[in-house]
Amino acid sequence: MSHLSPPVGPLAHIQGDAEAPVTLVEYGDFECPYCGAEYGVIKAVQAAMGAQLRFVFRHFPLTDMHAHALHAAEFAEAAASIGKFWEAHDVLYEHQASLGDRALAQYAAQLGVPAHALSNAFDGAFDARIQQDFDGGLRSGVNGTPTLFINGHRYDGERDAASLLEALRAVLDRVQ
Repeated sequence: MSHLSPPVGPLAHIQGDAEAPVTLVEYGDFECPYCGAEYGVIKAVQAAMGAQLRFVFRHFPLTDMHAHALHAAEFAEAAASIGKFWEAHDVLYEHQASLGDRALAQYAAQLGVPAHALSNAFDGAFDARIQQDFDGGLRSGVNGTPTLFINGHRYDGERDAASLLEALRAVLDRVQ
């Protein structure tokens, strides 16, 4: 079983209570169809677990396979710079079929991301941050997306909401 490295830190993209007893980390690629399918599953388990779950997203763009993955991650980081990472995250997965630069510019405008911030992102302003996530994924044994970790341990079970929720609740029972 692989372990998460590095652990979740203060600069992570975190959704939910920072003190939640269960942490779910996803290494994802905004253009990956499997990540797109997992998006709804994660939303469902977040709703079911409520304040007992902290969700963390880490970038793992598979640029050899997905032509728009890096720019999508850069867009998300540009949005994060104005406090709108999660809005960008949701927009990207909800419009996964349209991730070209023109579409990303439209999403940026809708979220209030300044055009110059998006341009700077596309010029590499956030590439070190994205690479840091990617490198951490490699150290953690990530070799595809989505890859999930529950409280630092890789989850390789079924990816449906019921199975993931069962695994999350089993961890919750152990830590309480």
